[in-house]
Amino acid sequence: MEELLREWPELSAFGVEWVRKWLDLRERLIVIAKVMRRYPWMVEVVKQRPMSILHPYMVEVYVAVDGSEACLSLTSSKAYCAQNGAVKEVKLELAFSRYEVYEDKIREEYRPKGLLAFTTAAREYVRPL
Repeated sequence: MEELLREWPELSAFGVEWVRKWLDLRERLIVIAKVMRRYPWMVEVVKQRPMSILHPYMVEVYVAVDGSEACLSLTSSKAYCAQNGAVKEVKLELAFSRYEVYEDKIREEYRPKGLLAFTTAAREYVRPL
């Protein structure tokens, strides 16, 4: 576990006990850390919230296809999105749209659902995590 935290210090945002608890999901933890390394603001968001009961497969990240926004979802009801350097808590309601190639892998693509889908600012999101 110490080796994992040395190589991926971003995981320490979840807490040492959380990392120890989920060590058998090492590959998933590394994928989470890689995304958090790419979006450092996510580390601060995670540090500010209790993560003891969060399962690693509940952590989801959505990135706008145009690159203008990235969102971190820790629960089904809340997400934290960063746009132009500002992070805000939002209710992210997305519906699966199709599969697309993103960063050389097949990824799920989502579109906003409900009233948000009809706005001119509606973005498509790819789920890298």
